[in-house]
Amino acid sequence: MSKVHQVRGDEPASNVTPLRRGAGGAAGSAVPVDPIDNEGVEYSPDKQAALDYHSQGRPGKLEVIPSKPVHTQRDLSLAYSPGVAEPCREIALDRSKVSLYTARRNLVAVVSNGTAVLGLGDIGPYAAKPVMEGKAVLFKRFADIDVFDIEIDAKDPERIIETVAALEPTFGGINLEDIKAPECFIVEKALKLRMGIPVFHDDQHGTAIISAAALLNAAEIQGRTLGSLEVVCMGAGASAIACMNLWITLGVDRERITMIDSRGIIRDGRAGVDSYKSAFARAAHDPRRTLADAIKGADVLIGLSSGGRIPSELILTMAKQPIIFVLANPDPEIAYEECVSLRPDAIVATGRSDYPNQVNNVLGFPFIFRGALDVAATSINEEMKLAAAHSLAALTREPVPDAVKEAYGVQELAFGPRYIIPKPVDRRVLSWVSSAVAQAAMETGVAQETLDIPSYRARLDARSAQGFRGERKS
Repeated sequence: MSKVHQVRGDEPASNVTPLRRGAGGAAGSAVPVDPIDNEGVEYSPDKQAALDYHSQGRPGKLEVIPSKPVHTQRDLSLAYSPGVAEPCREIALDRSKVSLYTARRNLVAVVSNGTAVLGLGDIGPYAAKPVMEGKAVLFKRFADIDVFDIEIDAKDPERIIETVAALEPTFGGINLEDIKAPECFIVEKALKLRMGIPVFHDDQHGTAIISAAALLNAAEIQGRTLGSLEVVCMGAGASAIACMNLWITLGVDRERITMIDSRGIIRDGRAGVDSYKSAFARAAHDPRRTLADAIKGADVLIGLSSGGRIPSELILTMAKQPIIFVLANPDPEIAYEECVSLRPDAIVATGRSDYPNQVNNVLGFPFIFRGALDVAATSINEEMKLAAAHSLAALTREPVPDAVKEAYGVQELAFGPRYIIPKPVDRRVLSWVSSAVAQAAMETGVAQETLDIPSYRARLDARSAQGFRGERKS
């Protein structure tokens, strides 16, 4: 009987000052630019603007509103006592009717303990709450999914597992967020085994799915097959391990992946290699020891570490027409400007909105959950993740709507080295990804309900065109 939605965020784009960052993405070098010249532009509020946005009016970014009328005495008697007893009796007799009489089917928990917040680290559950509210806003804005953010004051994986598992009667899905490795692996694995609803750690799988879509298109443009790619992964945390696992499922050869952490190349017998990293360990006799050794001759470099970690001159030693994904935020491992200057033959992607080819998780999680919820999936499996990646890759090759070009202030936008992944504002992503995920769920037996996919896509397109209740019209 209630919905969660965004209460603010209706400020028109014209009220936000566009800024251009200097080389290396240094915030201090930002200067105003023409908002029509979108290349290298970031719509970046200053500190006070961000604090005001969160504090003015009703604090935070969310509120709960009724989805049924509650104006009269009769309305209230239906919403609560005595009328509420009737759906309770029905659900007690048949638990599946909880989806008919409550909001559970469309309600996702965004769960965090704040131990690995992007760009901020271990800031704890209270400080992580604005991020989780922001995640809720994105779920609502892009896929009309309601969210309760759940911040847990616990670091022990078992306490997190017990807490979240006990919430299954409330939610249709669980999105784990900003829980550090290796605890995140333990928590997700246990919850997936115990719960009969989708459990998805977006820090792992969201980045993996979007980067996989980008890799599919980049490899095609550069004339490479996935199985022939020599890949260097800078970083060995949750997202790095998940990315490499999905890339392998996609067709990348595990033996051609070199993973590097803060101590160097991961190899057999090296200290500090846990069971998750060891799956990517190179042979102990591998002569390579340094990042420079690894990058020389590589076809693909993916950075999933921190800003400035890779000396830019090293990419000069990569193979011809390389693929470079430097995804650290807010500053990539190598500045975008340096990548394209030193290697004009490269396809470059970052995690930032102010450059071409943004690998952005918002292209994944809202739509993956939308498809999973709409077929009452019991899990989000590998086939569903691959379906999402392939659908994003395929959508990129379609003609781009004028509305998307206008949103980014460009006249031309087409599949090629500077457009290997759809833009987040492209409303078609909802129907493409959600329907692909739903189809995969049905084909792999985790869907409890079936849908006619063409009709489902048409309904999603219609909903997207109308806009969702989480969107404020200016």
